[in-house]
Amino acid sequence: MKHSISLTVNGDCVDAVVKDNLTLLDFLRDQLFLTGTKKGCEEGECGACTVMLDGKPVNSCCTLAVECDGHDIITVEGTAENGMLHPIQKQFIEKWAMQCGYCTPGMIMSAKALLDVNRHPTELEIREAIEGNLCRCTGYAKIVEAIQAAAAQMNWEEESENA
Repeated sequence: MKHSISLTVNGDCVDAVVKDNLTLLDFLRDQLFLTGTKKGCEEGECGACTVMLDGKPVNSCCTLAVECDGHDIITVEGTAENGMLHPIQKQFIEKWAMQCGYCTPGMIMSAKALLDVNRHPTELEIREAIEGNLCRCTGYAKIVEAIQAAAAQMNWEEESENA
């Protein structure tokens, strides 16, 4: 069965007709051509497909597109503003927080969800925020370091704007 849905993806209004069993992951990748969100386990275990649904991280492989009708989705492509990398993206590069990079979009989205609500997270809070994201290449230390550096950068930028 097919359904009409209307949602916001990365700030853009999207109207589509989707099958009732189409995952958000496949909708984003195959219909909207937003391929930054990665297809990993397709069981909600690896976090490679993490996107933000109404500001909260979700596994898009376990979320049906029809469930997103009327909601706001942000993918890794939507984190950059005006062509400028988000501080989390910048710090992942500067801190060498990736190797193969397959998990990186999901990690960035989980980190963004955390930093959107907590600009001063502890290391434990960071580790808890990314616990649903698996990385087989790194030991997570550089990832945590990058998220800490991104938080510091975001706080510094906010303080500079308010000064």
